[in-house]
Amino acid sequence: MILEAARRVLQIEADTVREQIGNLGPGFVRAVEEISASAGRLCVTGLGKSGLIGQKIAATLASTGTPAYFLHAAEASHGDLGMLVAGDFVLALSYSGETPEIVRLLEFARTRHVRTIAMTGTPGSSVARAADIAMAITVSREACPLNLAPTASTTAMLAVGDALAMALSEMRGFREEDFAALHPGGDIGKRFLKIKDLMRTGDRVPRVGTETPMAETIHEMSRKMMGITAVVDREDRLLGVISDGDLRRLLEKDAALLSRTAGTCLHPGPRTIGGEEFASTALATMEASRITSLFVVEDGRLTGAVHLHDLLSAGVTA
Repeated sequence: MILEAARRVLQIEADTVREQIGNLGPGFVRAVEEISASAGRLCVTGLGKSGLIGQKIAATLASTGTPAYFLHAAEASHGDLGMLVAGDFVLALSYSGETPEIVRLLEFARTRHVRTIAMTGTPGSSVARAADIAMAITVSREACPLNLAPTASTTAMLAVGDALAMALSEMRGFREEDFAALHPGGDIGKRFLKIKDLMRTGDRVPRVGTETPMAETIHEMSRKMMGITAVVDREDRLLGVISDGDLRRLLEKDAALLSRTAGTCLHPGPRTIGGEEFASTALATMEASRITSLFVVEDGRLTGAVHLHDLLSAGVTA
């Protein structure tokens, strides 16, 4: 009985979302085109359950490249209308289409020459008539057994709001790098950390010249505690590397290793990475190549280094 009731709700809501695919039309296209061409912010407004959905839609818009904020329709008439300025756009959510606070807000917006969009379940409603553009959210029935509580209708609004946000994101050419810049915290932020944010620079980077004696080279490797050192020319161009593993292999072949120089012992063509690359890319490269360090190179010159421990300590995952 319990599972049957739950499945019935999910089925109704799933069917409702599918209905919206056919509902999308010229109004949705106009909304996307006009918002994407605007330099202002998108003000999302609503009351009750529609207001809660509006808050989520505003957050999704803001995080995917469309500057947006939520304005509570009831608070608006008590001073918060000052948040709305010329150049902004209004997206008003009202399934009934007869919310007086929403109508008043849309009428005020018109006096400020602010374009407005209504998302409503009744195309000919007061809210739809007060807006410049109307998008219909048609719902056959609510998932509530009494057909009263906003359930399927709010799910439909949320889905269409996501569709609007994603269409705008594509129109604006929103990239993965832009998403990373807007999500610096939490697990998402860790996923999009860049090498330049974590790499070792300056004196923390192990490096020697081609003429550096191997005794000093080994000391540099020990002092910087990366198990490897870069070998560079006088202009800091990366010529090769010497790792702990290279030392062991060289010692097996040449007992007089300490009498040689770094230039004669280096391993050419090491794997490198750019500072703008994602840290997760570095981790994947290390795992695939079974190495623990990467040198950061820009235009052929050594600019930094990153160790496996640097990535793991920052919570980076491949």
